[in-house]
Amino acid sequence: MTAASEALAANQEPFRLSMLLYDKRYRSYFLQVVTLIIFMLVVAWLVDNVISNLAALGKEFSFRFLWDPASYDINQRLIEYNSRSPHWRAALVGILNTLLIAFLGCILATILGVMIGIARLSKNWLVSKLMTVYIEAMRNVPVLLWILLASTIFSSALPSPRQAPTLLGGALVPTNRGFYIPSPTWGDGSVALAVVFVLSIIAMFVFRKWAKTKQAATGQILPVFWITLGILIIPTLLAFFILGRPVGLEFPELKGFNFSGGLYIRSSFMALWLALSLYTAAFIAENVRAGIQAISNGQSEAAYSLGLPPTRTMNLVILPQALRIIIPPLISQYLNLTKNSSLAIAVGYMDVTGTLGGITLNQTGKEMECLLLLMAFYLIVSLLISGVMNVYTTQYR
Repeated sequence: MTAASEALAANQEPFRLSMLLYDKRYRSYFLQVVTLIIFMLVVAWLVDNVISNLAALGKEFSFRFLWDPASYDINQRLIEYNSRSPHWRAALVGILNTLLIAFLGCILATILGVMIGIARLSKNWLVSKLMTVYIEAMRNVPVLLWILLASTIFSSALPSPRQAPTLLGGALVPTNRGFYIPSPTWGDGSVALAVVFVLSIIAMFVFRKWAKTKQAATGQILPVFWITLGILIIPTLLAFFILGRPVGLEFPELKGFNFSGGLYIRSSFMALWLALSLYTAAFIAENVRAGIQAISNGQSEAAYSLGLPPTRTMNLVILPQALRIIIPPLISQYLNLTKNSSLAIAVGYMDVTGTLGGITLNQTGKEMECLLLLMAFYLIVSLLISGVMNVYTTQYR
């Protein structure tokens, strides 16, 4: 009997329960189903046990507390909020504060990490050793200590508002209470100006993609940086004057013992942002260095033999290949920075851990509910960051 005949005979064999364990056609599916059922039963038992224990303590497992008045103030907020706002809005303020510090931190850490990683490979002995000292110092000291150190420097080294200097023509005022910068004022036509700016950004990316395609097809290298910079600035600048300057700036002014007007950036925010960025940049720098060193020296030597200068060799030959190695561990650094932002409460910056996982938890006594919401938020943000970066990674495979 041939193998095909044996397979046909096996398929015609009547089903028996023992086949779930001994027939390879059913065994893998059966074991997966059993494992899933056991897992769901364990989770259900844990949830029921938690609810029963909370009920024994006189606590009800419920999220209705989110609609009760929060009854506390938040010093750093991006949306309208007051002490009579519900707890869910206080949690939303904390979420936005967390996302703000994570977004700005990832941007600054990436810029610094790439620069430091390349500088560590410099042939200049002094530059290379200084970057090595920086990386080893930042990576081997807990990030909480760097956050506290930055906060102490801002509060102790900077002058009081009445003694603070006005830098950049009044555009920056550093004080021990925080930093003051001009705030935008929106007039008629500002929406149209914003639309032009968004369209300029879209056109900039479209041109960069077209230039890359043209270079791959013809070998012609266009001055992409200067052209994209012109696409970004010139249309917006022309629209700004044509619409009658709809956007202005309000500068901070000293009135009494403090500044008024402008945009106030708290020292806690600056300390947390810089400390997290500098700390994470040290790890990103090592990822960049490892990615560059993983590329064969023959690649750079071939580029030099074609007449490419070192800068273009790095931008066009080395870095594009190194990105395949750099990006996967870079995702982990973004996730670490986002999760490390939960240390914000140490310097008084009210992120989601300080609001939902701090004051709201203590006021309502809903420990389980608050912690579950907090864990769900960090899980969702981490999965979103991983998903976006994984999509970006596929471009370099």
